Amino acid sequence: MPAAILGLLSALVYGSADFVGGVAARAIGPLRTTALGAVGGLALLLLALPFVGGVWSASAVGWGAVSGAVGSLAVALLYACLAIGPMSILSPLTALVSALVPMVWGLVGGDRFAPIGYVALGLALVAVVLVGFVPERGAVRPSARALGMAVAAGALIGVFLILLDQTPADSGLVPLVANRTVNAAIMWTIVGVLALRGATRRLPRRGALLALGSGLLDASANVLILLGLRAGDLTTMSVLVALYPAGTIVLAAVVLRERIAPVQWVGLVLAVVAAALLAVA
Repeated sequence: MPAAILGLLSALVYGSADFVGGVAARAIGPLRTTALGAVGGLALLLLALPFVGGVWSASAVGWGAVSGAVGSLAVALLYACLAIGPMSILSPLTALVSALVPMVWGLVGGDRFAPIGYVALGLALVAVVLVGFVPERGAVRPSARALGMAVAAGALIGVFLILLDQTPADSGLVPLVANRTVNAAIMWTIVGVLALRGATRRLPRRGALLALGSGLLDASANVLILLGLRAGDLTTMSVLVALYPAGTIVLAAVVLRERIAPVQWVGLVLAVVAAALLAVA
């Protein structure tokens, strides 16, 4: 399967994970949602590992573990900056930076395209901003702190992709198992500390199940990303993965009957066009 298709699929699955995780976070909070999601994702990867295989090596485990730590910090910063708001500015900014960092790294590292490929990359970046735009009435100008956190979150998401791209081609799912193990360890340590301080509430069953579901989707998206990186190039994957808000807004429209803004429709169309051009470039 072409890397461009894998990139677009991973963005849709990632966005779906964000949607389910967002619903779960309303019931049990973002920290416990992320912690339970890490467990759900790890369980899925461990079940799939015997069938997919992969060579265990210091490189595979090392890059995977570092990506897990970076991913945990990225999610924490993302939640924090979006909580400050306004989301209409910070969300597309984070997505854009998450595309630019690995894209620049890939181009400097030798990724090359036919002329139509560079046009597609430009269209994809525009689509990232438009799809990530969150219509928000009365949005205020973001603070310097919020902007800094949004840029940092996007940069770390980009670094996460760069780290996954460093994993050996024969490592299979091993890097993702290491990634999710480190992620789960970090998140459960934080949840445990908060529990000792009496800062946790009861855990509703529905919220816990949704959190586990978001972890399954997130792990599936990571598998698609890893396959795309090995089938294609970092530059293509980075701009397409950054379209993850597409999955969120489509599910929100179907499940919650939320309205998709005209500017987001334009972004979705551009995303499909860009993916098609990248597939042939």
